[in-house]
Amino acid sequence: MYHGKSEYQDVLVFKSTNYGVVLVLDGVIQVTERDEFAYQEMIAHIPLFAHADPKRVLVIGGGDGGVLREISRHPSVEEIVICELDKDVIDVSKKYLPSLACGYDDPRVQVKIMDGAKFMEANKDSFDVIITDSSDPVGPAAVLFETPFYKAMFASLREGGIICTQGECMWLHLDLVKPLITSISSFCTSVEYAYTTIPT
Repeated sequence: MYHGKSEYQDVLVFKSTNYGVVLVLDGVIQVTERDEFAYQEMIAHIPLFAHADPKRVLVIGGGDGGVLREISRHPSVEEIVICELDKDVIDVSKKYLPSLACGYDDPRVQVKIMDGAKFMEANKDSFDVIITDSSDPVGPAAVLFETPFYKAMFASLREGGIICTQGECMWLHLDLVKPLITSISSFCTSVEYAYTTIPT
């Protein structure tokens, strides 16, 4: 359906026989129409229901819009900011994955095409919930799995705030997950790992 090279990565969209439309970045499946809800619901609703009164939410990555769609289901949220580095991901998703990109239609959403770390540097002590919906830790997303990025998120939280990030698969990436949890446990009050099943 689409294949192109953005400023940051290879972007591919194709129609599969069993999973509907599939978005692929740098050769890695990011989302499919058939099972995307499992991921989007998990990463959005856990932190939003865990927080007593989430008003301001920051999404880093998540250009397909699915996390925005789920956040918009929470009436207590007053402001949703998304920082997506690659505008092409947003444009492609709006064209080929409208069931996810409908998240952009919420009037509470503000879109920032920029590095999320730079945005957080300028917005400390600002958000109740920060959700990082990143691609796998290769290429431009690698820094999102390192301790300095978690410290930047922590600094951008209001008191009592919650961070929820895409944490890779415990069956395949324990060598990445375990040291990261150990590292961030030194400055976060509570660190937990949750998972769901997503066939793709």
